Amino acid sequence: MQYGNVSGAQQQRAMWLSTFAFTVCFAVWTIFSIIGIQIKQQLGLSDTQFGLLAATPILTGSLIRLMLGIWADQYGGRLVLTLVMLCGAVATWLLSYAHTYPQFLLAALFVGIAGGSFSVGVAYVSTWFPAGRQGTALGVFGAGNVGAAVTKLLAPMVMVAAGWSMVARVWAVGLAVAAVLFYLFAQDDPSLAERRRTGRKPMPFAEQMAPLKEIQVWRFSLYYFFVFGGFVALSLWLPRYLIGVYGLDVKTAGVIAACYSIPASLFRIVGGWLSDSVGARRVMYWTLGVGVICTFLLAYPDTQYIVKGIKGDIAFHLAMGVVTFTALAFVLGFFMSLGKAAVYKHIPVYFPSHVGSVGGVVGMIGGLGGFILPITFGVLNDWIGIWTSCFMLLFFVVAISLVWMHVAIRRMEHQRFPHIDNDRDFPEVMETSAGRRHG
Repeated sequence: MQYGNVSGAQQQRAMWLSTFAFTVCFAVWTIFSIIGIQIKQQLGLSDTQFGLLAATPILTGSLIRLMLGIWADQYGGRLVLTLVMLCGAVATWLLSYAHTYPQFLLAALFVGIAGGSFSVGVAYVSTWFPAGRQGTALGVFGAGNVGAAVTKLLAPMVMVAAGWSMVARVWAVGLAVAAVLFYLFAQDDPSLAERRRTGRKPMPFAEQMAPLKEIQVWRFSLYYFFVFGGFVALSLWLPRYLIGVYGLDVKTAGVIAACYSIPASLFRIVGGWLSDSVGARRVMYWTLGVGVICTFLLAYPDTQYIVKGIKGDIAFHLAMGVVTFTALAFVLGFFMSLGKAAVYKHIPVYFPSHVGSVGGVVGMIGGLGGFILPITFGVLNDWIGIWTSCFMLLFFVVAISLVWMHVAIRRMEHQRFPHIDNDRDFPEVMETSAGRRHG
């Protein structure tokens, strides 16, 4: 199979090498979800302080996504992704020398560089595939989120055996090795090779940033704030939540949290395929609709009721057991994974010449969700004192996203295409001209 002058084998190499690199980066990016538990005990941190520490790498990885996406468009994803991984590896190694809370926060800022790999990978992978296959390809790449599950499954064993600092050093070496392997076996993307051949200069910065005035970019960003930011936040928070609510040990909490992280990662491939097959908009309706239901159920607190009966008080207790919680978390993670792929399916269709900048902004907002939400979870715990307050907040975010999406789509369809009623008759590519104005 050929896409331009690119063979199918080259496409597969680019996709799978990028997925491997992103998986290792994501494992490093979420390292504090496990080592932060021991650091919290060591330093006697509050839930708010723990939430800030766990979320700090997410802040850096989010803020730099925009510039890294632009640099990937300008200088090529192979070079930029390799440099990101090497910088992340150095920062993760230096983390093992931190001793005080301010030192941990500073180190966490630099560890977060690894999270910037996403926007680089999106820009790199999308250049290898035609529009009809980009959803699937980006879905496979995005499945690198499974790195969070890798950390939850393996880091507790290393930490129990040798301490949190050994986790940092092992993860740093792994990231450095992955960087070298990626650079040696990956190829420069086709657009960079074409620019070198023709002598054409990269798109100016101002032109790359032009699409950011479109409201659609910010609507997509809100979706991603929930599906990705919520995923990252729960990946960081669930071990702490499970230990606090159900009294589990760190190994068991890590395994159960992985039951959320794995489907929220691997099924992103299915989300990409579905976005290519039935339409990304339809997948987003599924994602946000199920998200509303799951977060509502998960938000219900452990409650004791007393009903005044005819023959006296009737007391009963409503609480979610760990098995039910795990099942609902699995379902929520599954549909979040579909939504993550669906959001990024839109970008090359709406903004084919600005994937790096638009993808960088959407990724940045989603990543900021992964930074803001864990801190807010901790603040809500300290302020309200209800464990399920984290899911109350997520319910609020997903409900707003669903309402905005539905209102925007209905307005767009009736104003521009009043005779079209369904997703198959109204594919995303037809939305390009209408949606940017009304979406």
